[in-house]
Amino acid sequence: MATAAADLGLERAEPGVLPPGPRAPALVQFLHFGFRPIAFLEECERRYGTPFTLRVPARPPLVMFSDPEAIREIFTGDPELLRAGEANDLLEPMLGQHSLLLLDGPRHLRQRRLMLPPFHGERMQAYGRVMREIADRSIDAWPVGRPFPIHERMQAITLDVILRTVFGLDEGALLDRLRECLRRLMAFVSGTLGVLLLMPWLQRDLGPFSPGGRFVRLAHEIDDLLFAEIARRRAEGVAGRADILSMLVAARDEDGQPMSDQELRDEMVTLLLAGHETTATSLAWAFHRLLGRPDVLGKLRAELRAAVDGGCIEPDHVARLEYLDAVVKETARLSPVISQVSRRLQAPMRIGGCDLPAGVVASPCIYLTHRRPDLWPNPARFDPERFIGARPNPYAFFPFGGGVRRCIGAAFATYEMKIVLAEILTRVELSAAPGYTVRTVRRTVTLAPSGGMPVVVERLEPARV
Repeated sequence: MATAAADLGLERAEPGVLPPGPRAPALVQFLHFGFRPIAFLEECERRYGTPFTLRVPARPPLVMFSDPEAIREIFTGDPELLRAGEANDLLEPMLGQHSLLLLDGPRHLRQRRLMLPPFHGERMQAYGRVMREIADRSIDAWPVGRPFPIHERMQAITLDVILRTVFGLDEGALLDRLRECLRRLMAFVSGTLGVLLLMPWLQRDLGPFSPGGRFVRLAHEIDDLLFAEIARRRAEGVAGRADILSMLVAARDEDGQPMSDQELRDEMVTLLLAGHETTATSLAWAFHRLLGRPDVLGKLRAELRAAVDGGCIEPDHVARLEYLDAVVKETARLSPVISQVSRRLQAPMRIGGCDLPAGVVASPCIYLTHRRPDLWPNPARFDPERFIGARPNPYAFFPFGGGVRRCIGAAFATYEMKIVLAEILTRVELSAAPGYTVRTVRRTVTLAPSGGMPVVVERLEPARV
């Protein structure tokens, strides 16, 4: 009997100048990459080595790399020849054409310079107390003694963090309306139909019941709220406001020009959709990893107890929590929330010893690189000790991408993870839900634990003041 892999065309390499890869039709490859991403990547690497080539409908070939030297060549290469924005253009219907993720060249440089100041590391402490307050409010409502999906609670926390720190919205009608619209949008894009939005012809608005049509109608509701708020900030002024939207409204480029309303909208949507979903997913994975290693959880709790000394986590504690930092890094190594980053070649290039033609997409594969046994001994083991006193190679460990395209919100997301994890673990005793077995599922572009990562609260301490 033929194996499933053989039936899918994984048995033989495709001919041609590109590295080998499965011969299954592009649509079949897309469905495997969309609905069983980890198994598909591992099968391809096992059969073809690195690099290998994938094909999906209406897109250029995708050449996946996991060798650090090849990844170094990609991250340090000329960004005019290795365009990340062009490689990400599939996300334009969701994020908008002015999103930092979709820009290249001078436009990308201008927008990145305008957006850097609000995300500077020194600003994190200003956000830390808000993050802790939001986490505490969520924890207070957690049920005790019965399973619930912790991923959903992490999404609620990280969404409110974005609404408070990025938009500067306090409790009120606007925050409630925006929160509800975003919850409905995220519920849609995180489901099966959300994965189908990665198919170019399904992104079009073909009516209210089509995936593209449903997304467009949800997005229009959010746009109305965002444009109204941007107009209000411009009219009233932003003096004295410290939220990220106000800082971006006030920002000026080298020619003294501000961002347009559309640019602000696209960057806000990018932060809303990418910023809170990725952090929430990383937190869910962190609980999965910690609950599977009671020894690691115990060591982390001991560090936190010593740091807070009977009080609550404070923003200035974070920099001193070495083991917490290692737990966050090891979670990102073992369970990255995106599988790869991409660059589209503008000219023929030699990468990793392979001659690639113009037009293909070179993709450093985060997931496969983070699990190479020659880089990470016993790679499937959750072991934060790897990161104690060590500085990882940026071409072997790159959960936030690399080079000039490294995620602008990396410091914000990492800091938020530390605050939320510390607050939860000093207040709550958790266990994994009985009978739960984790699978990795795709939620549009992110890789998340199945079923929302159900947990049980065994003990809940009151918030400390």
